[in-house]
Amino acid sequence: MFLTTYEPQVYFSYIRSAVCISCSSLGAAGEAKNLGPVSGPNRQRDLCTFCTISLDQEEVFRTKVFDKSVSPFYGEDFYFEIPRPFQCLSFYVYAKSVFQRDLPVGKVSIRKDDLCKYSGKENWFSLHPVDPNSEVQGKVHLEMRLNEVITENGSVGQHLSVRIIECQGLPLISGQNCDPYATVSLVGPASKTCHVHLQVTRSSSYSKKSHFQVEEEDIEKLEIKVDLWNNENLAQDVFLGETRVPVKILQNDHIHKAWYLLQPKGNGSKSKSDDLGSLRLKLTYIEDTVLPSACYTPLCNLLLKSPDVKPISASAAHILGDICRERYEAVLPMVRLLLHHNRFVPFVSAVAALELDNTQEANTIFRGNSLATRCIDDMMKIVGKNYLAVTLKPVIDEICESNKTCEIDPIKLKEGDNVEVNKENLQGYVQKVFSSITQSSSSCPPLMCDVFRSLRHLACKRFPADPHVQYSAVSSFVFLRFFAVAVLSPHSFQLRSHHPDPEISRTLTLISKTIQTLGSWGSLSKKLSSFKETYMYDFFKSFQEDKCIEKVKKFLDEISSNVSKESSGLEDAVVLKEGEVQKRTQGKKRLGKKNFKKRWLKVTNRELTYHKHKGKEAICIINVKNIRAVEKLDESAFNRKNMFQVLHSEKPLYVQAGNCVEASEWLEVLGQVCRCNEGRLATFHPSTYSGGSWQCCKSLSSSAPGCTHCTTTMLANLQLDIDCDRETERIFSLLSSNDTKLQDMEDACASMAVYQGPQREQEEYSKFTIQEPKETFQTLKQLRNIMEELRRQHIVRNYTIAYGSLDNPIVGKTS
Repeated sequence: MFLTTYEPQVYFSYIRSAVCISCSSLGAAGEAKNLGPVSGPNRQRDLCTFCTISLDQEEVFRTKVFDKSVSPFYGEDFYFEIPRPFQCLSFYVYAKSVFQRDLPVGKVSIRKDDLCKYSGKENWFSLHPVDPNSEVQGKVHLEMRLNEVITENGSVGQHLSVRIIECQGLPLISGQNCDPYATVSLVGPASKTCHVHLQVTRSSSYSKKSHFQVEEEDIEKLEIKVDLWNNENLAQDVFLGETRVPVKILQNDHIHKAWYLLQPKGNGSKSKSDDLGSLRLKLTYIEDTVLPSACYTPLCNLLLKSPDVKPISASAAHILGDICRERYEAVLPMVRLLLHHNRFVPFVSAVAALELDNTQEANTIFRGNSLATRCIDDMMKIVGKNYLAVTLKPVIDEICESNKTCEIDPIKLKEGDNVEVNKENLQGYVQKVFSSITQSSSSCPPLMCDVFRSLRHLACKRFPADPHVQYSAVSSFVFLRFFAVAVLSPHSFQLRSHHPDPEISRTLTLISKTIQTLGSWGSLSKKLSSFKETYMYDFFKSFQEDKCIEKVKKFLDEISSNVSKESSGLEDAVVLKEGEVQKRTQGKKRLGKKNFKKRWLKVTNRELTYHKHKGKEAICIINVKNIRAVEKLDESAFNRKNMFQVLHSEKPLYVQAGNCVEASEWLEVLGQVCRCNEGRLATFHPSTYSGGSWQCCKSLSSSAPGCTHCTTTMLANLQLDIDCDRETERIFSLLSSNDTKLQDMEDACASMAVYQGPQREQEEYSKFTIQEPKETFQTLKQLRNIMEELRRQHIVRNYTIAYGSLDNPIVGKTS
C-alpha cells in the first residue's frame, strides 16, 4: 500500500507520505488470532471475518472473507498513494453477517505521527472496541466574535456570536453523503450577570439563538462546544464529531475564523474492554518533505549525467545503487527519474555491459540480483503495466473465476481427483497464457523493446560463439522476471483485486513454472531431462517442443528487433478497471431531477461504459478516443467527496468514487487511456455550471473556456506521470541515510588513488564497485556538497507545515 499526502496550502514545502502495508507473508491486512466474541447471532466457531483498511473512517481496502476461524490469516497486501491529509490509519475486523449489518469485532488505529515507530517492522496489535462516538473525521470552519453590549437593563454584558461557515471531509453514511446539522452550547459554570448571545448559521438558512448568564470572571473557564450530527430522518441521528473552543482566545470586537478538526465525543476517552484478539501487521511508512523544484536541480542534473560518465561505476546513479544494494526500494526513484528524462536506456545499457564483463558463463546471464536487473525489473513494472493487463488479465480472470482443478502432483491430489482431467485443465490454461504472450509483440511498449534490443546486442558481443545467448538475454527478463511473476502473483500487478484462493494459487504456480520453462526453450535449449519432478517431466511431454521453440524465438525476435511494430487495432477489448460508483444523472429532460444513482463503471482500452448493474447491458458508451480530459471535481460542486469528471464530446460525466484511493485510481487509469488523444483540452472548470454561471470562475457562458489548467501530459512514448521533485527528494533521503557508506567509499577511493601499488584485499573496498577511484572520488565530493546544501534548505524551512491559511488556520489535534 503506497500513500501520498497532498498539502496544497503549505507555505514553503509540501509533505508527501508513503505507506506500504504488509504482514507476515506480505499480507497487508495480515493475520489475526484469538478473535473475541461479537454481539449478534453468530456463534464463535462459525465466525467468518474480513479486515478493512481505512484512512480515518474512510474505507479504502477490504480483504476477502475468511471462513470460520478465530485465528484467520488474511495474507493480503495493499499499496497505494495517500491522496489527501489524514489523521489515523485504521484496521477493522468484522464478522460477516448475512441478514444484518456486518458486526465489528475490533479495530487497530494508528495515528499518523506513530506510523514511523512501526515502519519496516512486524508487530502484533491488540484489537480495541469500535465505538461509534469515537469514529470521527473531517473539519468545521467556524467564525466567532465576542464583544461587549449594553443590555436592556443598562448593564454591560458579553455578546458571543458563532457561525458555522462550512464543513469538509465528513464521512459517507451508509454509502451516502451526510446531511449534517450542528448543536452549539457553552460548557462551564453558569452565572446570572453576563448575557451571552449565541448564533449558529448553516447553509445560510439555519439560525439558532440561545442566552446564557455567566459571571464575567468565569469567561476564562468557558468553552464553546460544537457538535455535528447527521440527520437520519426516521433512524437515530449519527454523531459526526465535536470541537471545543476556549472563549478566552477571543478578543473583543475581533472576528476569529479558523478550521477545527472534529474530535471524538468526550475527547476520545477509552473504556476498559474485554480481550478482542490481536492483528499482526507489517507497515513500511515513508514521508518526504518536498522542497521547491529549484532546490533539486543540482542533484537531478548530476544523476541525469550518469549515463555519460566513464566508467559508469563512477556515476552518481551507480553509486546510489551500490551503497543501497540491500534495499530493494532504493532503485525505484532513480528509475522513475531516468524514465521521465528519457535517460533510462543509455544508463541501463552501461550497467548491463559492466555486469556482462563480470559474467563468465552465458548460462548465468542476468540471473543475479544486480543493479542492472533491479533497474529493468522496476522499469517493466512501471512501463509494462498496461501491457500485462492487455496480455494476461483476460486469461487470469478466466482461471480465477472458472476454478478448475489443475493439480498434477500425485502427493497433493485430493480424494476423487482425476489426474488426467487435471492435466488436461492445466494444459489448456498454459496454452492460453503461452499464446497470449507469444502473440503480444505488437503491444510490447517501445521502451521495453529498446532495452531488450540493447541487451541482445550486448550479450552477442560478450559471448559471440554462443548462438542462444541473444535469446536468453531477453527471455530472462520478459519470461522469467515479468510474465511468470505476474502469473504467479496477479494481485501484485493489479491484475486481480485480491490474492487468489489457495487452490487457484497452486494452479497459477504450476502455470508460472511452465511458462518459465517454455520461455527458456529456444534460448538455452533446455531439455525435458532437466526436470527434477517426474510429474512435470510427464506433463511437458504433451507440448510439441519444436513448435514452442519456434514461437518463443519469433516472439523474442519481434520484441528485440529494430523493426517498429504497429498494432493491428483488432485486439480484444481489455477491462482496465471496473467498479461501483455514484453517477450524477445527465438531466436530459429539461425539468428532470438531477440526482445521483449507483452505476457499474467500466473502462477498457477502447470504451468507457456504465451499466445499471455488473453484467448488464451498457446504458452509455463513450469511446476513449473522444475523451478530452479527466479531472477532479471540487467537493463544493455537489457537496460530495471523491468526485471526478470525464469531459468528452457531450455533457461532462460526473462520477463519485467509493473512497479517495478509488478516485485516484480512476483518474490514473482514465488519464492513461486517453493521454494521447487528439483535441485534448488545455483548461477545464473544476466546478459545475448552475444558476446561470460556472461556480468556480462565475463566467456566465456555459461554453466559456476552463479557468484551470488541465493535468499536464507526460512523455507520449512512456505515458507516465512522474513527480521528479518527489523522486529526487527520495534519492536525497536514501543518500542521507547511507551517509556512513558514502564516507567509507570516499575513503576507499582516496586510499586507492594515493597508493598505486598492488591493492590489499580489504573489506572496505570489496563492498563497492570502484574502477576509477579518482573519477568516483570527484562524483562523491559533488554528491556530498549537494547534500549539504539540501540539508540546509530543509533546516531553513524547518519542516513546518501550516494548514489552511494565515487568516483561517486549522487547529485541533493533528498528526
